[in-house]
Amino acid sequence: MIIVTGTATASPETLVEMTRISLEHVCRSRTEEGCISHNVHIDCENPLRLMFFEQWADAEALRKHFAVPESRAFARRLRELSAPENPYGRMDVYDAAKVRV
Repeated sequence: MIIVTGTATASPETLVEMTRISLEHVCRSRTEEGCISHNVHIDCENPLRLMFFEQWADAEALRKHFAVPESRAFARRLRELSAPENPYGRMDVYDAAKVRV
């Protein structure tokens, strides 16, 4: 399984629009083949920061997700709306295996 985590920080003026397009992106992404989960949350320590958590069946599913024109358009628009001091946010991708403890 592939796990993707990410953040994007809004300015007070862009938070509503960033949240709207993020929810739209999350809902669309959930319909893609190989998407196990795709979520966005507001950081309780910084209410201007959106946090993303995604699970994908494999790297190929994630590659296909990144290639979807709507995904690329979302990433561009998110960067445009992000706070000037943090225009690129952060995204990390992990190859993970479930373990029993």
